[in-house]
Parts: sequence; structure tokens; C-alpha cells
Amino acid sequence: MNSISGRGAIRGRGARSNISHRFQRRSVVAEPAEAVDGEPPVTQVLPVRARSVITRNRSPDVGFNLSVNPYQGCEHGCVYCFARPSHAYHDLSPGLDFETRILAKTNAVDCFVRELAAPSYRCEPIAIGVNTDAYQPAERDLRITRGLLETCLARRQPAILITKSRLILRDKDLLAELARLRLVRVAVSLTTLDHDLKRRLEPRTAGPGARLGVIGELAGAGVPVSVMVAPIIPRINDAEMERILAAAAARGARSASYVLLRLPDEVEPLFRDWLAVHFPERARAVMGILQDCHRGKAYRSAFHTRMRGEGEFAEIIGQRFAVARRRAGLDRQLEPLDTSRFVRVRKEPETGGQLDLF
Repeated sequence: MNSISGRGAIRGRGARSNISHRFQRRSVVAEPAEAVDGEPPVTQVLPVRARSVITRNRSPDVGFNLSVNPYQGCEHGCVYCFARPSHAYHDLSPGLDFETRILAKTNAVDCFVRELAAPSYRCEPIAIGVNTDAYQPAERDLRITRGLLETCLARRQPAILITKSRLILRDKDLLAELARLRLVRVAVSLTTLDHDLKRRLEPRTAGPGARLGVIGELAGAGVPVSVMVAPIIPRINDAEMERILAAAAARGARSASYVLLRLPDEVEPLFRDWLAVHFPERARAVMGILQDCHRGKAYRSAFHTRMRGEGEFAEIIGQRFAVARRRAGLDRQLEPLDTSRFVRVRKEPETGGQLDLF
């Protein structure tokens, strides 16, 4: 793994460089990306053709088995994003490449329709945009996520959405209808109520007030909304947890969850560099607490503990969260999504015409 050199953050970006990834044969010292005419690196959206889009998750730590990610990479630029290492599979850096070279699955809707029609498919809720945000800026023009939701409504396929973006409100019409049929729920990730910290930590996401507004508007439309305090970062945002839950509950959130900061693979050096730039006086304390939560390592990927950690700090966070969630009335279980309405549609491969329903 390479080191990161240079001074200062890049405006509007979480990472400062294209660090090498674990599949590269050579290690390099990555210099910070140079801005062009004083502007930060430009985002490129690269169209790709997917062979399939529904993936199966075998982790016991999340509440779904199936997911669809219309985009790989994410322009939001959250420095802590656990999905950054996935860019290495495309020989792209988990650093700036992850934020500036976005792979858009332009045939995702066609793949989705085909896979839902497969005789082997058994209906269960599908999470859309779990690895990277399905409502990042590229979605504004490409509308892939909206096409997936239109398919969910037509097929009565239940869906789960997780986002940090106000763009989800564009699809409030679809979400309200899906909610009426008990076919959708939305989780809004809210990391901080501090605008300055948001700008440094999640540079291109919606601000705290905008995300609270998303919760309020969706709740007002009858869409079941939960809030995710994710990630909780020791000595950075952990003190805000109670205020975040109270604010989300006041806007109509029905339930809440949290995740302790995860630093898999290349995310660790990126986050360490971010700390050195933005919070150098806290860096040692932050990493020391994380190591206490993961048996001396910055992160352990073991099931059941990777999302919450272990040890004294992890236990205190868990206890604080349970009390605050109960006090805010967010400890209710959301009603299960309805899989009984699912309609399987078989399509004629050559013409794309509908043959039958069964």
C-alpha cells in the first residue's frame, strides 16, 4: 500500500489522491491530484453494460439478501465509504477514481426485468443502491434508479432504498404508490448535523437540513422512513448521536440504526490521511479507539461484530443508542414488505414483447 503525500484537501472531494490498490503489482507514492485552472478533478460517468444486476448478499449483518447497484463509484465523495475498495476490481483507484470515474450500468433496467422474470427467481425485498448511492448526481440525467422503481411498481417487487441525496424526492410519486402497496421503505443516512463537518467528511452529499427535509417529505407522503446514524466515528461525530435521532424523529422517521466506522482495505489509509488533514490533534485518539473496538486492528471484517465493534467504547455506543432511540420513539419494528403481490412477467427475447403472466 502506498503513502499519500502533499498538502491540503481538494475542494469538493473526500480523497486527495489516487492511491494504489491491492491488485496492483507495483506500489507507488501517489501525489495529490492537480486541479485544472483552480478547479477540482472533473467527474467522468462511464457507461457500462452489465450481464446481471441482482446480487445475493450472504452477510448476517444486514437486513436483506438481494441488492441492485445501478452505479459503481460514487461522486458524493464520503471519505469513509466502505465501498471504495470495490473500484479496485476494475483496476481503478479507491481514492479519487472512486469519486470521479463513475460506472453507470445503462442496461440495468433491462437486466432487472429479465432477472425478475426468471423461473428461478423467488420474490423477496431487493435493496437498491446499497454499495453506492442510487441517487448520486449521475442519476439526475440517466434516471436508471427511477427505471428500476418503475419496474418494481409494475411487477409489485418490494424494494429498500438507502440514500444521502435529496434527489430521491424526484421519485416521490413512485415511492408513495409503492408505499401504499407496502412495497418500499427508505433509510436516510445522516452522519452529522454540523455543516462544516459534513462538507469535510461527505463533500458532495446533501446537507443535514436537506436530509431532514427528505425524511419529512417522504414521511408526509406515507413512505416508511428510517434514519441511519452511519458511520459513528469516535471523537468526530459520536457526541451528536442523540441529537440526530431526536431531529429525525421530529421529522417523521419511524425507526433508526447505526454503524460504527468501518475501514476495510484501502479505506484505512484514505481515512488516516483525512484525519491528518482535518483533525490532526485527534488522529491518534480516533484510531486508538477504533483499534480497541477491533482487537488491536483498525478494522476486522468478522460477521456480527464488523458493524458495531467490541469492547468498552462499542458497548457504551450501543447503550447510548438504545436509550436515545427509545426516547425518540424510534425503536419500533417497521412493517414487513409484501412479497405476495409479485407478478412474474416472461418476455420474448427477440422482440421484447410480453408473452404471459403467471
